[in-house]
Amino acid sequence: MTKPIHILHFADAHIDMVNHGRHDPQTGLPIRVLDFLAALDQVVDTAVAEKVDLVLFAGDAYKDRNPQPTFQREWGRRMMRLSQAGIPTLLLVGNHDVAPATGRAHTLHEFSTLHVPHIHVADTIRLWRPDELGLPVQIITVPWVSRSRVARLLETESAPTADVYEHMEEVVGDLVARQIEAADRHLPLILTAHASVQGARYGSERAVMLGHELVLSGGLVNDNRLDYVALGHIHQHQSLNGDAHPPIIYPGSIERIDFGEAREQKGFVLAQVSRGKTDWQFRELQTRRFVDPEPITPRADHFMADILSQLPAADAVTDAICRIRLTYPADLETLLDEKAIHDHLSAAFEVHIRKHHLQEKRARLGDAAGVEQLSPAELLAIYWDAIGMDTAEADVLQQMAGEVFTAVVEGQ
Repeated sequence: MTKPIHILHFADAHIDMVNHGRHDPQTGLPIRVLDFLAALDQVVDTAVAEKVDLVLFAGDAYKDRNPQPTFQREWGRRMMRLSQAGIPTLLLVGNHDVAPATGRAHTLHEFSTLHVPHIHVADTIRLWRPDELGLPVQIITVPWVSRSRVARLLETESAPTADVYEHMEEVVGDLVARQIEAADRHLPLILTAHASVQGARYGSERAVMLGHELVLSGGLVNDNRLDYVALGHIHQHQSLNGDAHPPIIYPGSIERIDFGEAREQKGFVLAQVSRGKTDWQFRELQTRRFVDPEPITPRADHFMADILSQLPAADAVTDAICRIRLTYPADLETLLDEKAIHDHLSAAFEVHIRKHHLQEKRARLGDAAGVEQLSPAELLAIYWDAIGMDTAEADVLQQMAGEVFTAVVEGQ
């Protein structure tokens, strides 16, 4: 057996994601951007220090298809460190990296245009061979596949959306199958894709992806001729194949995007890939914490005392982004002392106070034509609103509930 290939697999860097905070006076960059760059630095530092053979980036360097030059510079600096260390690095193009318009350059084009040593950009479905990578390994790349691109290729732009996506799955599946057949059976074979895979659990980014997109079948990626499947696109770290071969891994994003990811671990994957056998481990990154305690429902006669007693300890929120959710009748609004909350949490990086007024929700239900005349879906939507659930989370649950309701009706 040949020596295992030591790879580092990460994805969804989104280094220009700025949802919270202020700017750093020295660099002029948003501090949250510095958080993402610090996480990226940890990834690069590990690759260099542990002398990995290969770095696989599974897509989405930025959040924007037109990143500012400053953010491109910062990403470029990190990639040049890998190049100067002589580490072969494959950059897969994700949905946030490519413009929908035909002929537009994607955000990673510069590395292939300038022929940066050891940096390879994967923007087509193809098989990369050992002579290209300088390593005894083969990689099948599946960058983000857009509906418009496939519709043009198939001349089905006017076809129903469901039909287009069915065609997309057939086309991508056929192309990947051809690459697997063409690969050398004696060398390790890796598949990397920026896509959703059947059976994966979605994180908070699911709200952005609601609607239609290509979903790869589990059978396509769960092929024992593959030795590792390096995925990107879903921000929650997960293994889709248990202890079986091949490992099918989403490393997740490298930093938290919002409170929907507050309890998720962020990191990357290190793997030892051999033909027919792969060992891997998830390496957690040091990232800024998101503190999101349970909602507080204060009593009228102990309003602020109830709130302050249920806040996180002052020393437990140092440098964290905090969200405090309060639920109370609107007529108690005058009792709220937001300054006292901010003072208690003064060590936090940032504090968001989210207020949910019970009276407004009761009025909304009372204004309806009558509870008995509302559909289950309408009642459920009112309930999500009444308990103060995030819009993104409510959208996902509402969609799932709609599928359940439809199945019940069709089964009657």
